[in-house]
Amino acid sequence: MHASRNLAFAGLLLGMAMAQLDGLIVTAALPSIGADLHARTGLVAVTAAGLLTLTVATPLHGRLGDLYGSRASFAASVLVFAAASAWCAAAPDVGSLIAARALQGLGGSGLIVTAMSALGELFERDELLRRQGWQTAVFAAATLGGPPLGGLLAAGPGWRWIFLVNLPLCVPALVLGWRGLPAKPRGTKEKLDVPGGALLAVAGAAVVALGTFDTLARSPLWTPLLVATVVATGFLFVLRQRRTASPLISPKVFADAVLKRAVVVNGLAGAALYGTFTYVALVAALGSDAAGTGLLLVAMAAGQLALSASFAALARRHPDMTAWGRFGCLLGTAGLAAIAAAAALDGVPWLLAPGLFAIGAAFAVCTSAYTVLGQTRADRALLGVTLGSLTFARQAGGLAGAAVFGWLALATTGGLAAPGLTVVFAGAAAVLLVAWLTAPAVTSGEAVSSSS
Repeated sequence: MHASRNLAFAGLLLGMAMAQLDGLIVTAALPSIGADLHARTGLVAVTAAGLLTLTVATPLHGRLGDLYGSRASFAASVLVFAAASAWCAAAPDVGSLIAARALQGLGGSGLIVTAMSALGELFERDELLRRQGWQTAVFAAATLGGPPLGGLLAAGPGWRWIFLVNLPLCVPALVLGWRGLPAKPRGTKEKLDVPGGALLAVAGAAVVALGTFDTLARSPLWTPLLVATVVATGFLFVLRQRRTASPLISPKVFADAVLKRAVVVNGLAGAALYGTFTYVALVAALGSDAAGTGLLLVAMAAGQLALSASFAALARRHPDMTAWGRFGCLLGTAGLAAIAAAAALDGVPWLLAPGLFAIGAAFAVCTSAYTVLGQTRADRALLGVTLGSLTFARQAGGLAGAAVFGWLALATTGGLAAPGLTVVFAGAAAVLLVAWLTAPAVTSGEAVSSSS
């Protein structure tokens, strides 16, 4: 049994690595893609299409895992991801590539969510804590290594190899996952909430559009229209989840006050930490040349890696995940405030470097703590829904944060020079401070949510 779980863990990690690398590795190759496909427009949509489906499909995959089992859900996600990768590699024009990237995001979302929920099925809390460092290290390594790897492949064998390298990796991921993951017993009578999924897709698409396309996020016509779409479809989605017999995001998850607050905090932390990634390189470049900017950005990755490596050992001694979540929010608030001060002083490295290290560490802590909290506290029958809700909140918060902070900088200072970046990071620090104040402070050893 132990060997089977190790096989499953290896397959899940491999799947997570492919999904995390997907968006980062493509970004660095966009110039080569544009030149080869003679595409002057539409390149932004190559990344946006994958981001859209990756985000909006997160709760869907969580529910699919609960209904049909982690083995079937993971296998289907690997097959979709592999087929989409092959399509991307063979794409004859940018339109075909955009469609293939949308399909690839759908598969990638399943790889991430199924991995997190399946780990909650396979391991108890102590073992989850021991292995959590591996999961966060995968994310940190993808963040650090994705862009350089994309650039090297595009400059060497060509950008199509960015997608072709996924195919041989999908084979061991599929075999390991199929052999090691548990299969859910047949006989469930619940069905997938398709109308709820459609509402979520529309709301998510509007959020992604706001967070991805500057012209939409800053348009006097489209901005209020998209915001109204998010509010209306979000309201209808919540209403349906309360009334349908088989919801995508079950209200039973939010019967647990700790998990309910954890989802809210994940969204706020995603907005403050993930939503400012777009602006980190800009503030790092204020007082440095290209080489200095690269070194400063290493500080953020170092913070992620340092906390990823130490979290498992420290959390076994101090296992209260709510305390770790509050610590991550407070650490991130201090880091964002330091970066805001550095931007106001034209990017002084002595403030900027520790600030970047702190936000990298905070992201690792918050991600690890709330993932383990969801894995160990949720009802077993709601693992997929719970982890999908936490992940969706973080991703959607990041997209919304990127859009709102950019709009705020433009509205108050007219651009993203030093004053605008000061506004961005000061605003993010305020949001994360609210997350710290909102974060759950007390937890018990038992799940409160129920599948009955």
